[in-house]
Amino acid sequence: MCDLCVMNSVKERMLSRRDFFRAAAVGTGIAATSSITGAMPAMAQAPQKITDMTHELHSTFPTYGGGQQFHVNQVFEIAKDGYNLLELTINEHTGTHMDAPLHFSADGQSVAEIPVENLIAPLCVVDIKAKAAEDPNAQVTPDDLKAWIATHGDIPKGACVAMNSGWDAHVNSGKFRNAGSEGIMHFPGFHLEAAQMLMEDADVAGIAVDTLSLDYGQSKDFAVHYAWLPSNRWGIECLANLDALPPVGATLIVGAPKFRGGTGGPSRVMAMV
Repeated sequence: MCDLCVMNSVKERMLSRRDFFRAAAVGTGIAATSSITGAMPAMAQAPQKITDMTHELHSTFPTYGGGQQFHVNQVFEIAKDGYNLLELTINEHTGTHMDAPLHFSADGQSVAEIPVENLIAPLCVVDIKAKAAEDPNAQVTPDDLKAWIATHGDIPKGACVAMNSGWDAHVNSGKFRNAGSEGIMHFPGFHLEAAQMLMEDADVAGIAVDTLSLDYGQSKDFAVHYAWLPSNRWGIECLANLDALPPVGATLIVGAPKFRGGTGGPSRVMAMV
């Protein structure tokens, strides 16, 4: 065999061997990534824009109990120390935040245990602004869900169903809590029967509201919380900008915190359309 033939033969074997190891490495990488990230959830559609659905958190943000739940201490300052660093003291359920199943159950998933693929979901927006404007104690009912389905089709598997009551417009005023002289709050939420309908008839990952609670303000028994969260489904409270989104077609991304044993926590929530 000529020298040139030998050289070409060696090159072919080297290239073949290199391609083999490259393919093996790629395959291993894909397998490793899949084992870390889990199955990719279905998106509503290819995104064209993104909407921030998160209120800015600050020390006077309205809370369910009425007291301050977010405290900031400046530990280091750029002028004196060369860098800035804040120390935060915060109640988990403050601002735009997640309710993890553990919040209302003895052994539900903590915020760190929720599968990451469950934090990306088709978003279904149920608009009850008209009746909430007339009655601050309005609730999302089975009839509201049936009307939404009749207009937009079945609720997608793994979706988040969000109540748009228009209440985020009141976040900077006392009307967000809307507490009367008797101390009882008045704001919209989900009706227990609507939550039960979503659990029984739809494979829904979460529900969300633009108010302080999944239950409406007058609730004394947290019926929706106790029905929904122990089923290992999550909730989002204090959403913003639902008016910027269509009733169907958006994909929700919940940037939930990941700390051991957490019952929830402030979250950066976005929607892609």
